[in-house]
Amino acid sequence: MIKKKALITGITGQDGSYLAEYLLEKGYEVHGLVRRAAIEDPAHRMSRIYHIVDRLNLHSGLIENYASMYSVIASVKPDELYHLAAQSFVAESFEDSFSTLNVNIFGTLNTLSAIRELAPNCRFYFAGSSEMFGKVAESPQNEHTRFHPRSPYGISKVSGFDLTRNFREAYGLFAISGILFNHESPRRGFEFVTRKISSHAAKIKLGLANELVLGNLDARRDWGHSREYVRMMHAILQLDVPEDFVIATGETHSVREFCELAFSELGLDWEDYVRIEEKFKRPSEVELLVGDSSKAKEKLGWVPEIRFKDLVVEMVRADYERFKKEVR
Repeated sequence: MIKKKALITGITGQDGSYLAEYLLEKGYEVHGLVRRAAIEDPAHRMSRIYHIVDRLNLHSGLIENYASMYSVIASVKPDELYHLAAQSFVAESFEDSFSTLNVNIFGTLNTLSAIRELAPNCRFYFAGSSEMFGKVAESPQNEHTRFHPRSPYGISKVSGFDLTRNFREAYGLFAISGILFNHESPRRGFEFVTRKISSHAAKIKLGLANELVLGNLDARRDWGHSREYVRMMHAILQLDVPEDFVIATGETHSVREFCELAFSELGLDWEDYVRIEEKFKRPSEVELLVGDSSKAKEKLGWVPEIRFKDLVVEMVRADYERFKKEVR
């Protein structure tokens, strides 16, 4: 039996690592695009996939370079391509909007163009984001909600969404976007607010830190688990007709609630340790995001099983055990 070949850009990230594990379980031949620096320092830069690296086929390349993407796709000729690589830290997109737009928009264009030229039957998944909705016109948000992004990152994702739809409509590619609302895990980067909270709660409990500095505690998000969400990426690409989908839990919680749960899990009162600084607030804030994934439930059988509290507890406990080992 011939194995399906999948190429994952951003394979070293949170979603990429969970997706790689899932596709290996399903019998795929899994290829990943990584920067050369990762290959030279795998233990550090590929920590999320280090346990499966001997089962992967890794290729050095840059999504923002067309020649690079052309070369990798010509070599792999994938059946499915999951385009997850991006500058995805919203705060950083305000600080360096030029790099964010260059990497995220041209990375998507280069990948789609190379697929069209070299592997037109390849199924393409674009990692959309709830940040595309931004200043929401309605709640909850679904596939028909108007986009009003409030950050360079959100703008870059709207552009990627439009590019994906255009290549689908203009050239007949099986190209879809998954508009995934916030999804977290113990593999989330430390710069993201959820991991910042879980890691600092653990450090404070162990005496490794004294405080946690945050921005807007009232921002509300729809938080799910990355491990469940990547399965929907795969499910969307297995449909007969390419369609875009919102994937979300349908629940919304504040950053304040995340703090309360994280610290209380370790027997701490978050108000004793959390300090607010204006510099950590966005220039233009997104106050509320909550998704309506009725379409995904109907067509993909999507029902999230990991609830908000369980997600927070898993992240805090994982960080506590991680730092406890380091203390030892």
